[in-house]
Amino acid sequence: MGQLNIFENVTGGQPRGDAPLAERMRPRHLGEFIGQSHLLGPGKLLERILRNGRFHSLILWGPPGCGKTTLAKIIATHTESHLIYLSAVMAGAKEIRAAVEEAKEALAKRKMRTWLLMDEIHRLNKAQQDTLLPHVENGIVFLLGATTENPSFEIIRPLLSRAQVVVLEPLGEVDLKQIINSALRDAERGLGKFPARLTEEAQDYLLAASGGDARVILNGLEIAVLTTPADSEGIRNVDLEAAKQALLRKSVHYDKAGEEHYNLISALHKSVRGSDPDAALYWLARMLEAGEDPLYIARRIVRMALEDIGLADPAALVQAVNAFRAYHFLGSPEGELALGQAIVYLCLAPKSNSVYVAMDRAVKSAMESGDARVPLHLRNAPTGLMKKLGYGKEYKYAHDFEGGWLAELYTPGELEGVLFYEPKDTGWEAGFKEQLRQRRAKVKELLDKQDKSKT
Repeated sequence: MGQLNIFENVTGGQPRGDAPLAERMRPRHLGEFIGQSHLLGPGKLLERILRNGRFHSLILWGPPGCGKTTLAKIIATHTESHLIYLSAVMAGAKEIRAAVEEAKEALAKRKMRTWLLMDEIHRLNKAQQDTLLPHVENGIVFLLGATTENPSFEIIRPLLSRAQVVVLEPLGEVDLKQIINSALRDAERGLGKFPARLTEEAQDYLLAASGGDARVILNGLEIAVLTTPADSEGIRNVDLEAAKQALLRKSVHYDKAGEEHYNLISALHKSVRGSDPDAALYWLARMLEAGEDPLYIARRIVRMALEDIGLADPAALVQAVNAFRAYHFLGSPEGELALGQAIVYLCLAPKSNSVYVAMDRAVKSAMESGDARVPLHLRNAPTGLMKKLGYGKEYKYAHDFEGGWLAELYTPGELEGVLFYEPKDTGWEAGFKEQLRQRRAKVKELLDKQDKSKT
C-alpha cells in the first residue's frame, strides 16, 4: 500500500506493454476521462467536489467498464491527498486495519487526509464493513467505494448513511466512439503503431456488443486490429467479420445474484401483466442469453399464471406448469420454446388478480384473528365424547341439497359477513360472479334471520 500515483496502475508501475488495451488506455487525469457528464458537467456533484477540493465519502455505483475505479483515483489525486488502494477481492479486516494505521500516520506526519479506494466494495462481508465503519465515521479515512452491485443490497446501512451514493451510467454511443478513436490514434499506449480503420458495420457491431462497457469494446478492438493483416498501404481494414470474431459473444449485462437479476424478472413479469407479448419475449430472451436458470424462469411463469391470470383463465396455470415440465424434459435449447409459448399465452389471456388479492386479505385476517374458534357444526367428531360436546352437530352435507349447495355459515362468528374474494368481469371468472352474488345474498338472508331471532 502507500500513496498511489494516478499515472501508475494499482500495482505501482506503468502498465506493461503487453497489458490489455483497456488497462493501457485507462485515463490518467480528468482531461482524458470520457463520459459521466451528468456528474462531471459544470455545477454537477463530482465537478463541485473536484473544483472545491472537498472531502466526502463516496460510493461509486455503476455497470462494468463505466469508469468507477478510474474516476475514484482521479478524485483522490485531484484533491492532493493520500490514496490507499484496496480490492475487496483480496483485502480483509487485517488489510483494512493496516490501511487505517497508514492513514493516521499520513495525517500526523504529513498533514494529509486519506482516501481509501475500496474496489469491488460489495465483496466485503458484514464483519469487514463493521471494521471499516468507525474510521469512516471519525474521518480517519474518506471512503471511495466502487461497486457494480446495488449498494442498498450489499452495503450495511450505517456505512451507507455516511457516504454519498454516486450513480454512474453505461457509456453512450458518442462516448464509446470517442474511446475507439482515441485508442486508434494513440501510438504510445494505444494502437497507433498499427494503422487501422473500421468499417461502419464493424464499429456498429462493437458498439452494440459492448453493452456500454469501455473495457469490452477496447479489448475487442485490440483483438480485431491485431488479427487483421495490413493491406499494401500498411492499413488494417477491420470489417464486420473481424469484429464478430473478436467478440464471439455479445456482452449481456446481467448478474444472476444481483440487482439486474431482479430488474429483468420484474420487467418480464410486468410485461406479462401488461399483456405485451413482444416486450415479454424480449426480457425472456435477455435472461436466457445471460445464462439465467430456465427452471427459475419457469417457476416464475407459474407464479404469473396464479397472480395475474388466475380464474380469468384457469388454463393459464396448465400452460405454465406444462412449460416447466416440458423444459425439464427437453432441456435447452428446445425447452426454451415451451417457456416462450407459455409467456405468449399468459400475455394474451384475460387478467385477474382477484384470487391473489383474496388470499392476501385472508392471510391478514388470519393473523389478526388466529384464535377464532372453529364453529361446532364444522368440527370433526371422531369420539363419543366429542359428539356429546356438540362437535359436528347440525352439520348439513351439501351434496344432499339441490345443486350441491345450501346457505350455511362456514366462518368463525367474528368473521360473519366478511368477504375476501371479489371476482372480476373478465374471462371465466365473469361467469362465476353472478352465481357467487346470488349465494352470498342467501347467506346474508340467513344472517339477518339469525339476528332477528336473537332480538
